[in-house]
Amino acid sequence: MPSGGARNRSGPAPDPNSQTSERKGLTYRLLPREGFAGKPPRFPLPAATARERLVWRNLWKTPQAAMWNIEPWRHYTVAQYCRWSVRAEDPDAPAAVLGGVMRLSDQIGLSPAGLRENGWRLATDEVRERREIPVVEEPAPAAPTPAPVRRLRAAASE
Repeated sequence: MPSGGARNRSGPAPDPNSQTSERKGLTYRLLPREGFAGKPPRFPLPAATARERLVWRNLWKTPQAAMWNIEPWRHYTVAQYCRWSVRAEDPDAPAAVLGGVMRLSDQIGLSPAGLRENGWRLATDEVRERREIPVVEEPAPAAPTPAPVRRLRAAASE
């Protein structure tokens, strides 16, 4: 059994703003926050159920779908995720099915860890964020609290 060496998710997550990441050439591809607007491809697995096709169509509206569209070799893995996630909806689904869904979600970038592993980040709309910052009013000053009443006194020594 091999030992040592880098492993998936070992150590601290890389910081894209650090000098080390810059030296290594670590960059993240930005995904459109509004999602993918294109047409989803045909479901690549045989005998798809109506639920699997619905999950497939919904997945193709996510920001990650913009990268799947550029990398068509991922379509089969996305379809496997659809099939297994539909199976995981069954209340009697074994834990192995749920574990498989989690691993597939990482592979196709649907989880935060998967985004990081694939080198993807959601684009931020800084202007919109600043425009939507709620105005916080100053809280009214609190009424002064009364001084505590001393209840215990030292007894005089006799």
